Amino acid sequence: MLTFELMLAVEFPEPDFRFQGEKGQEMIWDSIRRKWVRLTPEEWVRQNFVRFLTGVKGYPPSLIAIEKQIRLGELSKRYDIAVYYNTQPWLVIECKEPEVAIDQKVLEQILRYNAKLTAQFLILTNGHQHFGWQIENAGFRWLEALPDWPGIA
Repeated sequence: MLTFELMLAVEFPEPDFRFQGEKGQEMIWDSIRRKWVRLTPEEWVRQNFVRFLTGVKGYPPSLIAIEKQIRLGELSKRYDIAVYYNTQPWLVIECKEPEVAIDQKVLEQILRYNAKLTAQFLILTNGHQHFGWQIENAGFRWLEALPDWPGIA
């Protein structure tokens, strides 16, 4: 069983999002999905994390997928963020709204998703707390920071 011992160092860049009101709801422009989406607390975390990935870590936006559907047995689920490398999921991120604790239940959720995705890196975040692991040799290694993009020398 994994425990939560070491938080990742993640500092979101200054927000520069586009907003609009639509049918009484605040919307935020998602540059990855190229559409307006409803601004919820979880979406705020997701958008900030994507900006961190692309703006700070240099991950290519074209290799990031958001809220794509996967089948887990009879269930349809959606993962929050996946970063692809060589056409395969490389890093998967589960986002929760800021008030949701990052705990064993959230970890089990991303592990279920990753049984299908088989990414090398797993990240959990609620915008305040960020935890990550690298899967290696059927075990887990704590991450102190997000991995650098493999294409960067």
